[in-house]
Amino acid sequence: MAIGLETTATNIATFLTEIAPVISVILVVLGGIVYGLAQTQPPETRGKWQTAAVSMMIGGVIVAAIAGAATLIQQTSAGLLK
Repeated sequence: MAIGLETTATNIATFLTEIAPVISVILVVLGGIVYGLAQTQPPETRGKWQTAAVSMMIGGVIVAAIAGAATLIQQTSAGLLK
C-alpha cells in the first residue's frame, strides 16, 4: 500500500513541477493584459482591475520562485524529517 501511495505522490509532484512554469508565465502575461485593459476603464473601476492585475503578476512570480526552489525545499524538508 505504501508503494502505491509513494508512486502517486511522486507522480503528483512531477506533474506540478512540470506545470508550474507554464502557470507562472500565464499569470504574468494575463496580469499584463488585464493591467493594460484597466487603463481604458473609468477611474472608479480602474483600481479594482489594477489590483487584480498586480495580484496575478505577483502570483506568477511567487509560483516561479517556489518552482525554482522546489528541489531545495524538498532536500531541506527531507533532512528535517530524518
